[in-house]
Amino acid sequence: MTAHALVFVANPDDKPAYREALLMLGRVALSRKLPPPEVLSGWESAQWVYDSVDGDLRQEAAAAVAELPVDWALVPVEGRRKKLLVADMDSTIINVECLDELADYAGIKDEIAAITERAMRGELEFEPALRERVAKLKGLSVAMLQRAYDERVRLNPGAATMVKTMAAHGARCVLVSGGFTFFTRRVAALAGFHDDRANVLLDDGAALLGQVQEPILGRAAKLEALQAEAAALGATGADAMAIGDGANDLAMIKAAGLGVAYRAKPLVAAEAGARIDHTSLEAALFFQGYRRGEFVQ
Repeated sequence: MTAHALVFVANPDDKPAYREALLMLGRVALSRKLPPPEVLSGWESAQWVYDSVDGDLRQEAAAAVAELPVDWALVPVEGRRKKLLVADMDSTIINVECLDELADYAGIKDEIAAITERAMRGELEFEPALRERVAKLKGLSVAMLQRAYDERVRLNPGAATMVKTMAAHGARCVLVSGGFTFFTRRVAALAGFHDDRANVLLDDGAALLGQVQEPILGRAAKLEALQAEAAALGATGADAMAIGDGANDLAMIKAAGLGVAYRAKPLVAAEAGARIDHTSLEAALFFQGYRRGEFVQ
């Protein structure tokens, strides 16, 4: 039998949601004669540990909090704290899709964003969709990259805390993006990642050429990055947490021991082992059993 933790997270300023989740999930736990929950953070996160899990537990937990603005996960206790973090960047670690913001400076954001949305939903193959969008930016001044970063790019709530806390506890943290190295280098440094992998936009020193360096880092390459990073640590995918929001993140999310869909597209949310829809990226730390007092800001 494998022990599992059922953990939930509420926004700390929403005490009614915390109380209701505690009550509803407590009823699920009580039906299995479990002791009172362990508090990971007052008015924010609590958990119950099950020595064994029956097939109905996940469905019962989901139903119990379905109408509440809380996030939850059911995770094995053994190996719960991950040795590796592999994270998507755009709309996961940061608040925007960088390519869409560059398109805004070119006056074609709506056109580009529509393609991005379809690709992230899995309706288009990522690689040709990326080539198509980049081609439309031919001639855009390279100065717009720095402008987009300065004016548009912000870390999502909890991103730096998630990365810095895992790093402080010995995990390797890698930003793996289908976006561009110009942005990943800066975001990785800002959030505290050890390394980053992404695509390279080609330019002539003054303007974009409308091309991206091949081979393109897409869905398969993200999975390969997770596997390579884990192997370098002498670990496996089971020792990793992968987090993302789009279809090109799904393979790495499913390969990870803890795969998290962050405010994700429906396809990704449906297949990920855990989801963050209502709270911050700090929820991924609670899912791993970290207590608020262990967080690194």
